[in-house]
Amino acid sequence: MSAKKETFGKTIGVVVGVCLVCSIIVAGSAVGLRELQQTNAALDKKTNILTAAGLLQTGMSKADIAETYTGKVEERYVDLDTGKYVEMPDGYDMYKAAKDPSMSVQVENSNVGFQRRATVASVYVVKNESGDINRIILPVHGSGLWDLMFGFLAIDADGNTIQELIYYQHKETPGLGGEIQNPSWQAMWNGKQLYKDGNVAIQVKKQAGTENPYAVDALSGATLTSNGVQNTLSYWAGENGFGPYLKKRTWRS
Repeated sequence: MSAKKETFGKTIGVVVGVCLVCSIIVAGSAVGLRELQQTNAALDKKTNILTAAGLLQTGMSKADIAETYTGKVEERYVDLDTGKYVEMPDGYDMYKAAKDPSMSVQVENSNVGFQRRATVASVYVVKNESGDINRIILPVHGSGLWDLMFGFLAIDADGNTIQELIYYQHKETPGLGGEIQNPSWQAMWNGKQLYKDGNVAIQVKKQAGTENPYAVDALSGATLTSNGVQNTLSYWAGENGFGPYLKKRTWRS
């Protein structure tokens, strides 16, 4: 009995020791790779913004992406209630701010899929070769079938004409809702009109056709994902989202 107890005790000790060593290795790796992860996340964000801006080219290096972004894209911050630019500290994150009651507001009577939104949102103004602003890129998010979907909506400097709708993070079903990342579907958004007579008019619906300036075809077999895109755009282009900013053409001042 004594030998068996001793063997069992040694086994437990070895298991605990191995677990501790593994925990230390995993924790050390996480800390050591944190800077690399942050760098890659920043690069991915710039890449998606350049895609929405129509500036991403095949074969661009990391240095090319950084240079193009720095030279032609400027991040600004908008008070969503007033539509006016405000100053925010470096590193401000509207998605983290949405979790802080002192920096966010409750979202009420909305089917957009989240409970709070930041009072101040990022926008990205894109300049052409002459230095004039020709696109405004708005970060948008809302619920899909399985979870929130995150994207960038690119608007012409007229504040109404859609240039791009790029989704970069989602959990939609491949081949169905996942088609929100299909270049063919994304291309349908170019030239569509966001507003009509001052009201949000853009629609995602079945058999929208190419001639309707206010509608894009819904995704086949993905009704809930299509509804999610509709709800997302209706919210963020509306009065509780970027509506005041777009209607005031703040970037012209």
